[in-house]
Amino acid sequence: MPQQKYNKLAGKHVLVIGGSSGIGYAVAEASIESGCRVTISSSSASKVEAKVASLKESYPSANVAGYACDLSKDTKEAEIEKLFEQTGKVDHIVITAGDKLAMGPLQDISYESIVAAGQVRFIAPLLIAKVGSRYLNKGPQSSIVLSSGSVSEKPKPNWSVVASYASALLGMTRNLAMDLKPIRVNIVSPGPIETELWDGMSKEDFEGFKKHVEDTVPVGHMAKAEEVAEAYLWLMKDSNVTGFVACSDGGEKLV
Repeated sequence: MPQQKYNKLAGKHVLVIGGSSGIGYAVAEASIESGCRVTISSSSASKVEAKVASLKESYPSANVAGYACDLSKDTKEAEIEKLFEQTGKVDHIVITAGDKLAMGPLQDISYESIVAAGQVRFIAPLLIAKVGSRYLNKGPQSSIVLSSGSVSEKPKPNWSVVASYASALLGMTRNLAMDLKPIRVNIVSPGPIETELWDGMSKEDFEGFKKHVEDTVPVGHMAKAEEVAEAYLWLMKDSNVTGFVACSDGGEKLV
């Protein structure tokens, strides 16, 4: 059998922060299928435990672990330190953690709501990069992959707070790529995806939203998490890419 040149993730240790649902869970599945050892994390210990069990059921031979880490707390840096102490050395850190989107009219926002909206989606990734860089194996084969969204480049009414942080993450990614070199830092910018993020909507509202997406984007469908997960795998595998924004948005920015 010829030597494998392209299965670059085989045997690597991938930490997915936000890995108990949505895109993060799909990245965990895809990493396992690529031969990785996987650790997942989210704020809920019971959910982490359940999702680790689910992954082991789907992939009986997989090397999977999970630990809780609440990024919404003021003590988030200590939580992150504990997470990496439990996880140990890693080759790739994927950050898909998020909370409820802070959408709403500009006149309804407050200083407190602006600050709260950035705790998980902006401050936490910066602290994860700070702490996690000490645990990453050094060199361009290691990476951090952050997550933003298409609103960072395509404005939407009543999304000013979300868009501000989403856009700022692009700048964070590029600068971290310089600060942490030769470790690579990249970011995925998805469009609308069919995940638990929309669970707060009524079924009728979600179906209307989904149809609007399907009627608007050039690919004609609302993305599944497993589709977008491929962008994260590419950024982990390609050791020649850093400071890059990978868009998996169905062509949303074209319309």
